[in-house]
Amino acid sequence: MALCLITCNIRFDNPADGHHAWPHRRDFLAQTLLKHNPDIIATQEGRYQQLKDFGSNLKNYELIDEHRSWSSERMYPSFFIRKDRFEILKSEDIWLSETPNIAASRSFGSAFPRLMTWLKIRPKNSDKNILIVNTHLDHLKEETRIGQINVLIQEINKIWQSECPLVLMGDFNESPIGQVRQIINKEFPDLQDAWKSFNNIEETSHHAFKGKMDNGTRIDWILVDKNAKIQSCIMDKTNKEGLYPTDHYPIISKIKF
Repeated sequence: MALCLITCNIRFDNPADGHHAWPHRRDFLAQTLLKHNPDIIATQEGRYQQLKDFGSNLKNYELIDEHRSWSSERMYPSFFIRKDRFEILKSEDIWLSETPNIAASRSFGSAFPRLMTWLKIRPKNSDKNILIVNTHLDHLKEETRIGQINVLIQEINKIWQSECPLVLMGDFNESPIGQVRQIINKEFPDLQDAWKSFNNIEETSHHAFKGKMDNGTRIDWILVDKNAKIQSCIMDKTNKEGLYPTDHYPIISKIKF
């Protein structure tokens, strides 16, 4: 069973971005992601209308939102799934706060409400389920991210059966050698960092529409179960005459169970 996974912060629809505002790059972003023929696209930072708009460019993909009570003010980690490849078993939003079942709740000094979205799927013609988690952590404080990742781990442990492969991806707003990764590794030591399997050098994944950052780090990760063979992992640095599809480089990994 082979899968192509993408994690991508699509940057919220902000007219102040000028040349890089959403209407100018929406089609380009879709083209950039679709050329990899992904099975699952995990996005971060989109709002309701933006995600629905983006979904219209992804003709063979389904935005998984039946579980969700949308708020126009919130930004959501979301999944777009190939309609023909999977059976959707269950999905849910969980807020990374001390009250995770209360929508838009926030704790630990978070600048915004943050959440994880999880999805349990079964590839067609397979009897094996996969649990996939998509998240976006606070962008300001390490202590906030630590509080949030502890909630995320607590909630994963409630829903995950160890015989089911686990994939965790998203925008962690932190270096993969920071405290967040260390906490994940302590609780889930069998999660591999797909990037490290193929790349000895760390690169910046958030480039702020500049294409290069002198002091950045790889804050976008794909972590996969030890039983998965990681076949490739890249950053897509596509641009078109200085127009970037988003302010993060999408991370693309091909894996096989």
